[in-house]
Amino acid sequence: MFRGSMVALVTPMLEDESIDYMSLEKLVEFHIASGTDAIVAVGTTGESATLDMQEHCEVVKFVVDKVNKRIPVIAGTGANSTTEAIELTQCAKEAGADACLLVTPYYNKPTQEGLYLHYKKIAETVDIPQILYNVPGRTACDLLPETVIRLAKIKNIIGIKEATGDISRITQIKAGVSDEFDLYTGDDATAVDFILAGGHGGISVTANVTPKLLHEVYFAALEGDAEKARRLDAPLEGLHRDLFVEANPIPVKWALAEMGLIGHAIRLPMTQLSEKYHAVVRAAMQQAGVV
Repeated sequence: MFRGSMVALVTPMLEDESIDYMSLEKLVEFHIASGTDAIVAVGTTGESATLDMQEHCEVVKFVVDKVNKRIPVIAGTGANSTTEAIELTQCAKEAGADACLLVTPYYNKPTQEGLYLHYKKIAETVDIPQILYNVPGRTACDLLPETVIRLAKIKNIIGIKEATGDISRITQIKAGVSDEFDLYTGDDATAVDFILAGGHGGISVTANVTPKLLHEVYFAALEGDAEKARRLDAPLEGLHRDLFVEANPIPVKWALAEMGLIGHAIRLPMTQLSEKYHAVVRAAMQQAGVV
């Protein structure tokens, strides 16, 4: 359903830690003008873990309303409680989101059968396209290819964001799913190789900072032009690496603040980027041509 560069959008905040809706609207317009192919609202990069239920739903609705169908909006609605994930997914459907992105239940370490039943129940309860999201480095929970293949048989589970950085995963999953099942990377550093191996795009942190160029990178890869994709991606290698010198979204929010797109605020327990990393992230931004 979705192709290309999908930004894992930050949630800008004011110094009192409330949502900065003025800056959020500015970001939406920035991405639409820059050719971003879809916006993912309130995912990991959007500080979903620190927004309460009401804020979560309000941010999704705000982004959907401001985008106004110009590009797709995918709402992050995963939770480690199946009931809460259903509530968030229903909220996103009512807000008019085009699809939902559901991270694996974090912290409680379900079995593969538990993961299957978790996603199955959400999909059967809320009739909206749903994308699985596997990021074991953040969740301590790995959604294995064989479980993905089982889930792909459920009508409204349409794809997966696979963020392990393991390119062999795409081969394993593709072998057991239909051609209609979408494969997105969540690992910026390996995104070009992922798409060249048959992926359909990426849900990206780097896209917050360089949306226009990353759109061009991903579409070159989608067209099978490996040389062009790698050449265009080369200046972004520093960002792919250094936007993770501290836990996401700390570095990317600092970078966007340096670009004048948002303020520096972030919500505890996340903190602002350590001063020792300022020069590191700034150098990566300079390499990418954004400062």
